[in-house]
Amino acid sequence: MPQTKIFKTAAILIVVTLVVLILVYGKPFFVPIAFAGLLAMLLLPVSKWLQSKGVNKAVAILLSMLTFVGFFALVIWFISWQISDIAENASKLEQQVMEKYQQLRQLLSTEYGISAEKQEQMLKEQQSSSSGKISAVLTAVISGFGGFLTNLLLVLVYVFLFTFFRDRIKGFIVRLVPASEKDNTLDCIHKTQQVAQEYLKGLFLMIVFLWIMYSIGFSIAGVKNAFFFAILCGLLEIIPFVGNLAGTALTLMMSLVQGGEMNLVIGILITYGLVQFIQSYLLEPLVVGSGVNINPMATIVGLVAGELLWGIPGMVMAIPLMGMIKVIFDHIPVMRPYAYLIGQEEKKDSNWQQSIKNIGSKIGKLFKS
Repeated sequence: MPQTKIFKTAAILIVVTLVVLILVYGKPFFVPIAFAGLLAMLLLPVSKWLQSKGVNKAVAILLSMLTFVGFFALVIWFISWQISDIAENASKLEQQVMEKYQQLRQLLSTEYGISAEKQEQMLKEQQSSSSGKISAVLTAVISGFGGFLTNLLLVLVYVFLFTFFRDRIKGFIVRLVPASEKDNTLDCIHKTQQVAQEYLKGLFLMIVFLWIMYSIGFSIAGVKNAFFFAILCGLLEIIPFVGNLAGTALTLMMSLVQGGEMNLVIGILITYGLVQFIQSYLLEPLVVGSGVNINPMATIVGLVAGELLWGIPGMVMAIPLMGMIKVIFDHIPVMRPYAYLIGQEEKKDSNWQQSIKNIGSKIGKLFKS
């Protein structure tokens, strides 16, 4: 009996190790497929709605994809426009950077006793050691951009195929299980799609609300190119926990470089605090909801594991994939303890949250009618 338990434990460890190795070394293959699967679930309601209006299936899928691509093309155009506006003031920005650099040198000389000659020597040594890396960095950036475009095209192709052949994929999954488990499998597929759609739709709305709030807050605070930094902070929300903070830190750093005073710093920090408060206590319960029912411990572990396996794409996809995995585990009796481990109890909305939800649902019914 003890030997049987040892063999089972060893078998589990071997399977987990093989899965990890497959995910790591198969990253170029699995990452586009995972992104495409999530994106296909997000666009599926749009495609179904177009089909219900009599649009051809393939045309409906293409139109839903074009809408999504067109929206993000508009966002990229706006970001590029803002970057060109920042580039026009490059000479002024360079002058401000040099002023901060001179202040830093003065501080090192007076407070830490590092003479100007010693600083020049250290700077030359650093430049000589890093000069050979510039070409390598540029090559990596160019090749990375080319790889991004290739993966983007591949993701779009996968999205079309997954959406077009969704019934066949569902039929394939149903045929893998015994006939007695058919209803349970169909329910699992439906809930998995629902979890992914609710999370992605909520995340999209969350980003839009963050754009609006950060734009208002940064504009009032007096941040230069406030809309650019608002969009940046909102887009970085796709990386949970660290993305929003990184965007605000970058805004704060650029404002200081551009000669911002303490009032501007305080304004940025107040904006960040207010946005985080509204996001945590209003937007997340009402917009994102409890579709992905994962507890904070599992969320942190999933984000770290996702970054180790697939880097930034792994962090972006960690939460929706974990939510889908939990739904699958809930429908498999032997895996339910693991679903309980990563899940959490559903939170009941407070009275004011429920009131806002009721108002939102009434408004939605008015638009539908």
